[in-house]
Amino acid sequence: MTLNLDPQEIAKFSDPALHWWDPEGDLKTLHAINPLRLHYIQARAELTGKKVLDVGCGGGILAESLALQGAEVTGLDMSEGALKAAKLHRLETLEQCPTLRLQYQQGTVEEQALLQPAAYDLITCMELLEHVPDPASVIHACAQLLKPGGQIFFSTLNRSFKAYLFAIVGAEYLLNLLPKNTHDYAKFIKPAELAGLVKQAGLTVKDLSGIHYALATREFSLTEDVSVNYLLYAVK
Repeated sequence: MTLNLDPQEIAKFSDPALHWWDPEGDLKTLHAINPLRLHYIQARAELTGKKVLDVGCGGGILAESLALQGAEVTGLDMSEGALKAAKLHRLETLEQCPTLRLQYQQGTVEEQALLQPAAYDLITCMELLEHVPDPASVIHACAQLLKPGGQIFFSTLNRSFKAYLFAIVGAEYLLNLLPKNTHDYAKFIKPAELAGLVKQAGLTVKDLSGIHYALATREFSLTEDVSVNYLLYAVK
């Protein structure tokens, strides 16, 4: 089976210079946006006791937050460096929360779908689709992994001029909110395209919300404007 991955994209997030758990480091934007993502999920899904898969978990920022809310979480990623950071931080968190149910695996979601079909109550896939060669394959595999009635949450970037200005020119080059070359504009996905792929995978779209970043307060909030970052919620 051909792996749905881009070695250059994996290398970006395996760089040991990336301090995943430094809230003021290169990935500070992930820390700033994490509360919004968690709140968005909690407003639509019960987490306690649920079996959750975080696809493209990176250093585990969202995965750990979900586990701290009582979910049984598996973080899945292909980046060895990112997973090392996730596992090290899990050890620290376990000292404070011994009941934490959180594990990490290296692999693709397509491989996971073959091994554990219909295994998860809830799946999150945040900012991954714009980093893989075939987003449709990821979405289809996620659908296979969901139990009937399961819930799924995607986030990605709109392929719009505004997103190019904000997410690449602004965030990467002017404001240093993200490392340079984090994103490739050609891989951004329009909301209608994502909704179509989700429906083709047998899922039903329930909500589409934009994400707004306030530079003055460095805070993220939900908005109806989906022209830059956006979240999509669907069920099986």
